Amino acid sequence: MSETPQKPKVLVADDERVIADTLAIILNQSGFEATAVYTGERAVEIARTLQPDMLISDVIMTDLNGIDAAIRIREMLPACKILLFSGQAATADLLDRARNQGHEFEILAKPVHPQDLLARLRG
Repeated sequence: MSETPQKPKVLVADDERVIADTLAIILNQSGFEATAVYTGERAVEIARTLQPDMLISDVIMTDLNGIDAAIRIREMLPACKILLFSGQAATADLLDRARNQGHEFEILAKPVHPQDLLARLRG
């Protein structure tokens, strides 16, 4: 009897709950094991135990922004693939600051089309 292959674990962080939950549902239906959280702080907490293969995070969140959360998660889990998305112009400044600290992140503009997201995760 062969073992079923492990589904890639994805952590989705967005303070807009409907977006986080919808992305997690789409990912779970597409062969991933997705977990939704609603704050950057919670993403960092959950990443410690979940050990996700990928993080998909909104950039602008109320507590800890997605870039700072991504940096903390990358420090814990260097192999974790990180994909950020944002619908706000303030993102550029945050991305520049992260780049100056030596961090590069792939970013998608909101609204994210599910097919585009899946293509990025599988590519």
